[in-house]
Amino acid sequence: MTAQRSLQDEAAQWVLRSEEPGWSEADQAQLDAWLAASAANKVAFWRLQHGWRAADRIGAIGAAADMPAPTMSRFSFGWRRPLPAIAASLSLLLIAAVIVASGKLPVPFSPEPDQAIELARVETAVGGRKLVGLPDGSRVELNTATAIRAGVGRARREVWLDSGEAYFDVAKDPSRPFVVHAGSRTITVLGTKFSVRRAQGRVTIIVSEGRVRVDEVRGDTVDRSATITTGNIAVAEGPTMLIADRSEDRVQEKMAWREGRLVFDGDTLGEAADEFNRYNRKQIVIADRDVAQMAIGGSFEAKNVDIFGRLLREAYGLKVTDDQEKIYISR
Repeated sequence: MTAQRSLQDEAAQWVLRSEEPGWSEADQAQLDAWLAASAANKVAFWRLQHGWRAADRIGAIGAAADMPAPTMSRFSFGWRRPLPAIAASLSLLLIAAVIVASGKLPVPFSPEPDQAIELARVETAVGGRKLVGLPDGSRVELNTATAIRAGVGRARREVWLDSGEAYFDVAKDPSRPFVVHAGSRTITVLGTKFSVRRAQGRVTIIVSEGRVRVDEVRGDTVDRSATITTGNIAVAEGPTMLIADRSEDRVQEKMAWREGRLVFDGDTLGEAADEFNRYNRKQIVIADRDVAQMAIGGSFEAKNVDIFGRLLREAYGLKVTDDQEKIYISR
């Protein structure tokens, strides 16, 4: 084993340990001492910890067809060696030197662009779900009206959530952090299970197993970071991010879409209508503000909006008018 490979393995072990729930102040002190021992240690650790934002060249390959049920498909990727690889490597060595000298860490970069990755895109229609397998063994489940781009190479694993919601079951690989880009947020993990939803400028991260780091990216730098663990729900909008206390039950409710269900517990009827409207082309319209604020609870089929309307009529005595395109709810 070369000295460089040995250093990478050691850095990978530190990254993996630092992401575990049992990480302590004593562990952090040991890591700080290891980082202070040499500039090479710092570069190796930072490289693995932060992942990489993009490949040197990105080629789009065909989008997959929409499917209403979560069928399993798999991405395939082609490999190409960039022509300016040597020049790029030299440039990145200079970047690494500047990082060590200044002590400032830029947005995740690619220190070894030895190979470019092609980017795969997959989408789902309104009401659709799809399960996708990645070459590294990770799996991504797309919810309704979702679009992602994914690239997995020898040096990096990245997904861009362009819209919608996806659940990630990430295969552990300490040498290649898994990075999800959602607007100005990046979510970095080594191996865990979590979901990310992006809608109307808001990003919601729910962790069902393990821990993830959420970074806010501004320009070329990571502005601020936060770590969330099993049972946590983080909601980020603009410069603000709220992290809810541990609530495994709430996490399970939020993940019910993976079984085709919507679960409400004290949510308002307006919020429930918004959720149903994500999954159905027939939209629920509530014109009465008081009706929209009514609290409801229960478990419902996400794509059966007609039954939901009938239940509202029978259980709450509400007026439900269905013109085949929209369902109007009022007193």
